[in-house]
Amino acid sequence: MRIQTGQLVALGYGTYVRSDEVVAVQPITDGRGPGRRSLVWVRGISEPMVASRSEGAIVDDLTTPVEEAARMTAQRNALRRLIGVLDAISPGVRRILSEETDTDIDELLSESNRVLG
Repeated sequence: MRIQTGQLVALGYGTYVRSDEVVAVQPITDGRGPGRRSLVWVRGISEPMVASRSEGAIVDDLTTPVEEAARMTAQRNALRRLIGVLDAISPGVRRILSEETDTDIDELLSESNRVLG
């Protein structure tokens, strides 16, 4: 895992830190459940900062190049639009698609929503 340098990473609450200044990320597990918030240790600050984002989301931002993050955002947006179009397909057309192309729209919707999390 390689930290991307010079990127701003959102901690939540309108707080950002430079990726190359983050020393450690620790999930807070007491009181809110795992993965809900994190402690972020930043170089030059003696106490950790409380982030409203999960450890995984922060680490993803720390390690994902800006270009790749932008591409992933565009892909998620395209998938959301596609989900909207598929969801609007009437039951009759879904049945015809299933018979003609062996495509299960409900299965595609379920898989797409699962991918988006």
